[in-house]
Amino acid sequence: MSEVPRAAKDGSSAQATSSAVTYELPWVEKYRPTRLDDVVGNSATVDRLKVIQEDGNCPHLLISGLPGIGKTTSVHCLAHALLGDAYKEGVLELNASDERGIDVVRNKIKNFAQKKVTLPPGRHKIIILDEADSMTPGAQQALRRTMEIYANTTRFCFACNQSNKIIDPIQSRCAILRYGKLRDEEVMGRLKEICKLEDVKYSAEGLGALVFTSEGDMRQAINNLQSTWTGLGFVSPDNVFKVCDQPHPVVIRQILLSCNKGDVDSAMEKLDELWTQGYAAVDIVTGLFRVVKTIDQMPEALKLDFIREIGWTHMRVLEGVSTLIQLGGLVARLAKIHHPKEQFLI
Repeated sequence: MSEVPRAAKDGSSAQATSSAVTYELPWVEKYRPTRLDDVVGNSATVDRLKVIQEDGNCPHLLISGLPGIGKTTSVHCLAHALLGDAYKEGVLELNASDERGIDVVRNKIKNFAQKKVTLPPGRHKIIILDEADSMTPGAQQALRRTMEIYANTTRFCFACNQSNKIIDPIQSRCAILRYGKLRDEEVMGRLKEICKLEDVKYSAEGLGALVFTSEGDMRQAINNLQSTWTGLGFVSPDNVFKVCDQPHPVVIRQILLSCNKGDVDSAMEKLDELWTQGYAAVDIVTGLFRVVKTIDQMPEALKLDFIREIGWTHMRVLEGVSTLIQLGGLVARLAKIHHPKEQFLI
């Protein structure tokens, strides 16, 4: 007969359970909007969803846009508003991590569409297909007829990064909503709200660094904020770039300004510094592309020439030629670009 654990005899297991550590949610989940009014950015598109929410008759939806800008969250907010307490029974969500081949469309989706669910009057069951652009064309074709047969009781919401990966017959059955990249002020405003609620110590430059690294991706901005605060205890630019492990924009800026003066040696010194720190060629090229747009001392035409050269190098790096020589060639080409000043005098 197996021995009874001592903890069970003396009741210490109950104490252990009561004193167990309660793990805190990631801030991305903790501060995920639950109402459309709380969704940040893309106000024109969100307003269209609010009209659907008030009307109650949700069409098939196709929402496309970059990652981390609120597509899936908006659909869930709409579903909560439309279905209320029947949300759990009336919503089926399938993500890219789930199996979504033809068999799933024929069985799981079809069975849910046929299922009888008690909903508020005039409402429909909602099937949310997240990352729909990763569905096989065969599975998308199988959805066409299902969408038409069960349209009276079930509506589909597709969320995807690239709408051109969705076949035309499905696009024509849906109301298409496009989400744009979030503006810096919108991301900054949300970060300040979270900092206030979580009592995070930060500098204005630190939040600016978070906005810079996120590139309009709210999810990444909040994750980076939590990582910096948890790991280093203060949100400053240096701490942010240390946690995000991206080349420091100040060094990138020095490289570009040296190239603008035609000083190849100085630019190469800074480039070597980044390379010896272990940054990949694609990180450095991406940093150059993002920082060159922010340099006010450079005329627009010169910036465009720099961006063109950086773009060509980015293409070569992505094809596999990610060496220091490739980056050195870029620096040399940037240093060769000269524009007569008279051209920019007004």
